[in-house]
Amino acid sequence: MKSKLKQFTQKSQPAPKAADTTAEWAERFLKYLRSECHLANNTVAAYRRDLEHFKSWLEGRLPTKLKIDDLTNYLVWLKEQDLAATSIARHIVSLRMFYKFLQLEAGITENPAELLTTPKIWRRIPKVIPASVIEQFLTAPQKYDPHWQRDRAILELLYATGCRVSEISDLLLANVSLDEGYCLAEGKGSKQRMVPLGERAIEVIEEYLHHSRPTLVANRDPKETPWIIVSRTGQRLRREAIWELIKRYAKRVGIDPETSPHTLRHSFATHLLAGGADLRLIQEMLGHASIETTQIYTQVENSKLKRVHEKFHPRS
Repeated sequence: MKSKLKQFTQKSQPAPKAADTTAEWAERFLKYLRSECHLANNTVAAYRRDLEHFKSWLEGRLPTKLKIDDLTNYLVWLKEQDLAATSIARHIVSLRMFYKFLQLEAGITENPAELLTTPKIWRRIPKVIPASVIEQFLTAPQKYDPHWQRDRAILELLYATGCRVSEISDLLLANVSLDEGYCLAEGKGSKQRMVPLGERAIEVIEEYLHHSRPTLVANRDPKETPWIIVSRTGQRLRREAIWELIKRYAKRVGIDPETSPHTLRHSFATHLLAGGADLRLIQEMLGHASIETTQIYTQVENSKLKRVHEKFHPRS
């Protein structure tokens, strides 16, 4: 991404096109993100949502005419919408990117969004499923559930790989090698990474592929069902459906009702770190671009050490 942004200042700047509307500039920007920056569809959709807020606030004004004071007022407006600090920080990132694009395409000479200050964000320690109950949760789907083998495969895949829910939903059958014990996950920016599969995950996935999936795709052409995880009609199982089934099984075993696919991703990383895994290897398996993102899991372990110290140290 950074190499793409550097090109903004290296290219010649065409004359401004003042007749264009904000909506037109927004569409050109989103097209740029898809075609030039090769961002994932979910990321582009997030930029689109942020720009919808911006267009609503502009009320017909052109973004090329705004100064830093105007954008500061926009942040005040966002705060009045009861947006969290994290959401406002994301809007600032979107504005910076949008204005860098306008520097290239609209001929503006300055980027007022670069002067915006990101609100201080307290990094919350991610919630994880305790290692002592992870087995109970992964085996929560039972034979009386309609698609229990598929659901167990989903839970095992999420926990064994640390993949995002969209990566599991989009995972192709061709990108899973049970013999070699790995899968190829396609993350943000369409970047692929190889993620190992444990023995237990391989066993559960094999059972699903042999006994359950064939029934689900029986009435469909194999070319129409390339995904490993499918719905009852043989189509790709939407990530929303995966969220729903995880909450259902979390409720069944009595763990946090806010448990989500990302909780399993957090649990994957935290349990690996607790077992002595190198942080850089965890970063690679999670598909994090920066080690700083992965370092949040060290806070989880530090909090655990603090609790142990308080409980057992005679002078704590």
